[in-house]
Amino acid sequence: MAPAKALSKITTNITTRSKTQCENTNPNKAVDKHVRGKRKAECSPSKDKAVKRSALINLTNNYKKIIETRVTKPTKPITVQAKILPTVKTVQKPKQNENLAPPPAPVVNKIVTRATVKNIVHCATHTAVKPKEANKENTAPVAVTTKKRLSNEFEKSDGSLYSTALEERYVNNDSTYFSAKRPTTRALKQRASSSSAIDDGAKSTNNLSFVALQLQTKLNLGNHEVPEGVTDYDKENWDDIYQVSHYAMDIFNYYKEKEKEFPVGDYIDKQICLSKWMRSLLVDWMVEIQESFELNHETLYLGVKLVDMYLDRVTVSKETLQLVGAAAMFVASKFDERIPPMIDDFLYICDGAYTSREMIKMEANLLKVVGFNLGIPISYRFLRRYARCSKITMNVLTLARYILEFSLMEYETVTIRDSLLASASLYLSLRMKEISGWTPTLEFYTGYELNDLRNTVLLLNRAISKPPKSQLMTVRNKYSHKIFFEVAKTPLLSDANLF
Repeated sequence: MAPAKALSKITTNITTRSKTQCENTNPNKAVDKHVRGKRKAECSPSKDKAVKRSALINLTNNYKKIIETRVTKPTKPITVQAKILPTVKTVQKPKQNENLAPPPAPVVNKIVTRATVKNIVHCATHTAVKPKEANKENTAPVAVTTKKRLSNEFEKSDGSLYSTALEERYVNNDSTYFSAKRPTTRALKQRASSSSAIDDGAKSTNNLSFVALQLQTKLNLGNHEVPEGVTDYDKENWDDIYQVSHYAMDIFNYYKEKEKEFPVGDYIDKQICLSKWMRSLLVDWMVEIQESFELNHETLYLGVKLVDMYLDRVTVSKETLQLVGAAAMFVASKFDERIPPMIDDFLYICDGAYTSREMIKMEANLLKVVGFNLGIPISYRFLRRYARCSKITMNVLTLARYILEFSLMEYETVTIRDSLLASASLYLSLRMKEISGWTPTLEFYTGYELNDLRNTVLLLNRAISKPPKSQLMTVRNKYSHKIFFEVAKTPLLSDANLF
């Protein structure tokens, strides 16, 4: 079976971040230049070789070839002629008895540009005075000055959309910002609001549009009122920048609404070549990848979610199942990890069963199937939020994480909403630790009552109460370690003692 093929070599010869740091900190250890590090791909081209690429034209970075072409090709001498711009002078009106010949035209160089032509026209229209108008008027000569030039390249007209910082002003006492050349954003908003007919529901104090007001009502944005008897966690941590209490409630209300956009159906009947057991083996192998590469837990949950969404839409053969799991973890690593593993690392843990071309092709196909939308609400994020608001200890939270991670291998949980899975895992951990039941605080922040959790809690309790199987021991062994408080050894409860 494909997933089991790679399990024998997954934990050997893999360089993790902690191992690499320990090796680098030993100054007495000799460094072998031929040993490939984890982040260096074997197929990376050498910097000394010439690499070509085509992007509309043929480009090359072969320095020697460029030097040869420059030496062999004769170059023509380039003559550069200075560009003379006409000067702007003050022209006075001529007297009556003087020669009224028109002023001579300015001498312009042979190289005529748009800027010089524009300057000539500007000088002719703004500085010159017609002789006939001077004969009719018997006034003293008056100097006509032109506007100061802003640039040597072009003259800004009155209808120009460009303006400099010197042309912007603050007027009146209310510091209303405006520009002499263009209307401001505030002026455009006032003009739009006065000219367009806005629905009555959109005329709120926040000046929101009708669509934004609908979204605010639907997601219950800005409503941070907590009922009596409920701990207001966000208010207690209002000044803590790491808790983002100002909009944490809005974020998770949005997440719960976003869950409807990522449904996963009962797809196992459509997969002719697959079974529930094979999916459990694949998820167990993905958990081992997360441990070996020291990835975040969010990466694991997103990878499993991508696998389920792909299997719900595409029929997969037995030989391709492991490739789907590896590609899903590869995509999830790029989305959630600061330093994601290289593609060669994923090919190595697959024991050479697939090529780099097949991995890249499956990655592109996976992204197309999910619509390039990776902002999927996962149960792990809900669990952390609910545990924080209810102020439970790290020991209880780790037990809930064990239950939730163990549920990834259960096929019956693929159709359940992630927020409901997180709530049921947290309730089951509270009952196993004999701390409390479903409190009003948890009911408020999760949005679920105890009756909503009943079926999911029973499903999770049966899953962790099953006799362990040797092929699916990764999650149990992981949470049996002291670093995870050995929560996998917590005594189990019967269904009758859960409620």
